[in-house]
Amino acid sequence: MSKKSAAFFFCFITSVLFGQESMTVQSKSYSASPTWNFMCDNYVLSGIATIQIAKSDKGGYLKIAVETNNSAFSITGNIYVDLKDFTAIVCTDKGLRTIEGNQMVSYYAFSQTEMTRLQKVDIESIRFFINGKATSFSSQTGYFTASNKKKFFHTAYEGNTKYYETAAAVRDLFLKK
Repeated sequence: MSKKSAAFFFCFITSVLFGQESMTVQSKSYSASPTWNFMCDNYVLSGIATIQIAKSDKGGYLKIAVETNNSAFSITGNIYVDLKDFTAIVCTDKGLRTIEGNQMVSYYAFSQTEMTRLQKVDIESIRFFINGKATSFSSQTGYFTASNKKKFFHTAYEGNTKYYETAAAVRDLFLKK
């Protein structure tokens, strides 16, 4: 086996084993964390907000997606990323949003400093706003909180973690080349 073939084989096996995730924002692909399903207790359509973080040249991106039954609805306005150390990161709305299947998706930018904080402290919750003209049978609109919980209910005797270790996942993004 030549050195080129061996290098290609090693890269292929590594990508399969470590499952490199990616996120596409404005037609550009970025290395990303796994997708997390945060519990959204007060959003009755699905009860879940899908969260993902990607590393970019200028910092990073947060992707937040929620199910909808009306493609005119969207996640708009500033969002608040509450961290486990009782601080928050405010992300301003840059108008980066789309509809993917039955989900409304919005992207928010993080600075380098904010990405450094996300490498050290886990996310506690994300507060966001859904905009649209609600009717009797439409998705909900208003303010919602997506909490970093793996399940709605837990017992005190469960041994596994009850939340996603977001800081470790963001740190891993910076270890990958």
